[in-house]
Amino acid sequence: MRDRILDAAERTLVAGGADAIRLDAVAKEAGVSKGGLLHHFRSKQALVEGVLERLVDRFEAELPPPGSPPGAFTRAYLTATIPDADTPALGHADQVSVAVLAGMSGGPEVLAALRHRYESWQRRVEDDGLDPALATLVRLAVDGWWTARLLDLAPPHGDLHVQVRARLIEMIDGER
Repeated sequence: MRDRILDAAERTLVAGGADAIRLDAVAKEAGVSKGGLLHHFRSKQALVEGVLERLVDRFEAELPPPGSPPGAFTRAYLTATIPDADTPALGHADQVSVAVLAGMSGGPEVLAALRHRYESWQRRVEDDGLDPALATLVRLAVDGWWTARLLDLAPPHGDLHVQVRARLIEMIDGER
């Protein structure tokens, strides 16, 4: 039931933003009673923390372990975040996007946990065997891109989507 509640919370967050995360709305979306939801998540903050933790864990599972070949982490950060083809943001598993929304809506403690993860990812980018400035540039480009995709802030579409992604991969591969 916990996963069903978290799935419903993710859908609610993506569909309606941070303001839509209300315990009664999530319980209804999950098909459980509010008491059933509260059994697993004692508060809205606990629910948002659960969403964030699960999504970030899924994202990190797609990233290579420390000691991987040069550029592997930076490339995986890109490929785990931006799909090969131009697909609608909500059609793709934009996990980090939803996690960041959760972090922003969950209060200072949840945002602090997200910041901690980002600090870890930044250290991994800097230690990825590439020029740290180039690897950081790629990370920041990816973070800006998924934000543009999620909020529909004029992200690249069609061939341009494919070309921009390919250019970022060329930058990573050219540094190895």
